[in-house]
Amino acid sequence: MFDPAIEQPVPLADVPKLKWMPKRGGKRMAFSTVWRWSMRGSGGVKLETLRIGRTLCTSEEALKRFFARLTDPSASSTTRTPTQRQRDVERAEAELAAARI
Repeated sequence: MFDPAIEQPVPLADVPKLKWMPKRGGKRMAFSTVWRWSMRGSGGVKLETLRIGRTLCTSEEALKRFFARLTDPSASSTTRTPTQRQRDVERAEAELAAARI
């Protein structure tokens, strides 16, 4: 979540209208794309949003951070599947048991 005192909130509906947003074939990005980035994310990275009243907002800075994390995989936090998470827990428990902790 971004800080609206520092970054200017932009309603999600206005994101495709930003002049610097990429266009394909001269057409603006669909609002559903921005909505999906905020709800489900892309490549394990979610767009930072903030609800102001009934309006879901982001900021230009949050969009730039989102794109930077998508571009540089090492900068993004990786998401684990439930199976991977369970395997990691079991591995950690085995290490603790081996160390008698």
